[in-house]
Amino acid sequence: MQNVERYLNSFGKYIIKQARTNLTKNKKNVNKKLYNSLKFKVVKNAKGDYSVDFYMLDYGTFVDKGVSGTKKQQSYRNAQNKVVTSPYKYTSKRPPASILQKWIKARGLKGRNKDTGRFITDKAFSFALQNTIYKSGMKGISFFSRPIYLGSRKFGQNILDSMKKDIVNEVKKNM
Repeated sequence: MQNVERYLNSFGKYIIKQARTNLTKNKKNVNKKLYNSLKFKVVKNAKGDYSVDFYMLDYGTFVDKGVSGTKKQQSYRNAQNKVVTSPYKYTSKRPPASILQKWIKARGLKGRNKDTGRFITDKAFSFALQNTIYKSGMKGISFFSRPIYLGSRKFGQNILDSMKKDIVNEVKKNM
């Protein structure tokens, strides 16, 4: 089953490459932690079945599917390319202000007071951003779901050819 395994490796590489490209295009890799955490592995189980397992940091699913706020629902495109409401939402807990403060510094953002126009501290800006995210949520960018959909369409059609080659090779080897 070398052809099938090689084909599944190509599939995994395609998904990771597309997901990383989507993160970059959507400006979601400030510190590249999520970007660098994207990995895959082709696994063969005891029955001889193959699967492709994908790995990423836990918060990657929130970036992919979004998080609904208390006042606004967010949606994303799932692996079947259908628009679906995010399964995640803010209810009682708000996003951590300390993380937002680091994010603000990494992006080089500066907040202003809307009345006076003066700059506000990063801490005050992080609390304002925290309230906005809590109410509006975070939009999902389908950076991973979309490549799964496209990859399954692109690679799904030709996997039978790889299986056919493996079967023919096995028959030839046993004759």
